[in-house]
Amino acid sequence: MAQAQLNSVVGDISYNAQMIISYSGRAERAGADIVTFPELAVTGYPPEDLLFKSHFIRRNIDALKKIAQSVNDIIAVVGFVDKKGSGIYNAAAIIHKKKIRAIYHKMLLPNYGVFDEMRYFKPGEDPSVFNINDIRFGVNICEDAWHAKGPMARQVDRGAKIILTINSSPYHIGKIREREHLIQKNARDNRVFISYTNMVGGQDELVFDGRSMLVDRSGCVIARAKAFEEDLLISDIVLDPAKKEKISNPTGQISSLLKKTEEVYQALLLGLKDYVNKNGFKKVAIGLSGGIDSALVAALAVDALGKDNVTGLFMPSRYSSKRSADDAKRLASNLGIRYEIVPIESIFKSYLESLKKLFLGLKSNIAEENLQARIRGNILMALSNKFGWLILTTGNKSEMSTGYATLYGDMAGGFAVIKDVPKTLVYKLSIYRNSISKVIPISTLTKAPTAELKPDQKDSDTLPVYAKLDPILKSYVEDDLDIKKMISSGFKSSDVLKVIAMVDNSEYKRRQSPPGIRITPKAFGKDRRMPITNRFKEL
Repeated sequence: MAQAQLNSVVGDISYNAQMIISYSGRAERAGADIVTFPELAVTGYPPEDLLFKSHFIRRNIDALKKIAQSVNDIIAVVGFVDKKGSGIYNAAAIIHKKKIRAIYHKMLLPNYGVFDEMRYFKPGEDPSVFNINDIRFGVNICEDAWHAKGPMARQVDRGAKIILTINSSPYHIGKIREREHLIQKNARDNRVFISYTNMVGGQDELVFDGRSMLVDRSGCVIARAKAFEEDLLISDIVLDPAKKEKISNPTGQISSLLKKTEEVYQALLLGLKDYVNKNGFKKVAIGLSGGIDSALVAALAVDALGKDNVTGLFMPSRYSSKRSADDAKRLASNLGIRYEIVPIESIFKSYLESLKKLFLGLKSNIAEENLQARIRGNILMALSNKFGWLILTTGNKSEMSTGYATLYGDMAGGFAVIKDVPKTLVYKLSIYRNSISKVIPISTLTKAPTAELKPDQKDSDTLPVYAKLDPILKSYVEDDLDIKKMISSGFKSSDVLKVIAMVDNSEYKRRQSPPGIRITPKAFGKDRRMPITNRFKEL
């Protein structure tokens, strides 16, 4: 059997259909009896409110008919959107000999975290079992396979020898292992083969990691596809237990699991590359500060897009240190990217002079600090307009959580690559990147984090040190723990109260930030949806 791990493009139905036809042909030429494609492979996932457009649904069904005409002796299981009466369904078409032989409707619709499937789809009701060419199989679609009371057990009771589950399961840290353990358990509990075919690619905030797999009745992984790449996984199995069981992996492919930092780095690379390419951009630009965040984003951009497509800009003010200037220049040289210096001191002076009358008699404060960040944001966006560059912002999750960022300043741009990466993980990823080749200056890794918007400024003047801050943020933002539980778990009460106030008071900023790549179980945006106008306080 074959598992086609595709990178579909949401809304590009013609392209997706051609990919399905191509991979189906490759699988048949390889001698496969069955080929499976990811959930909603025809439309891309998630199509969101495109599903409210009737012509979008029609076009996807027309594409499925075209796909069917290309399928000969192989059995193809293809994810698409079905329409029946007034309802639409997240569906799988079972295609054989140029005909759509049957259709399965997803029964369990996820409606949590990043998923909103109940907004669009009706649930299926029939855990069907299909029999083609003496192969008796059931079909699951993603969430169907995640629950003990899903259709799988009933399909096995009805004689299914293999469950073909098609999926668009997005990545977050730990998800790959969690998913694999679940499928292994389901295979053992039901004494059934499970073919798990997952989508790969970046779609706005989401990254799909692929990692399709074939698991035998004992829960052993027979074959595992690549992570974060398109792949065609081909394996041989004999489903009849009365015969001598044969299991082989002609491609020899059981791809190894990645370590955490490498896994996250690859997810960020794919998310960035696909966001840039699928949205029609060619080149990106980054404001380089000499700090660790912009260094990591620049390294990711070069690895994802190539050095010729990346420009770094250093925009010094009166508070920019020589060390930062040296680090930014050295980073750009190490990466081989175009490097430009655009001083902002004269612009800053002009702003201060224009505001002198209004600011008369008032002490210098965050207003003057943020003027510098906003000047830099304006320059970056002017270059974006002039040259068509996508501006990559460099704020991390620790900063986005606490509001330690400037609206229309360092938050100005089109894509926030490390928006969901805590600061402590930024350092680990940077060290990992340097283990490949030393591009990030050691000085950048070792100096104290600073915004350099006033004399001798350090992040720790405003925030708890990141080693203390990030665990508090995880407890509050991702785990939804209350204050009492956080303090009882060992966090300092003054730190907890300070951090929670900063998080709660910064919702309006986050709502205006660019989209960024989700790599934690709960990212800002689709995952965590807090009201801006909100007077709820725990204490």
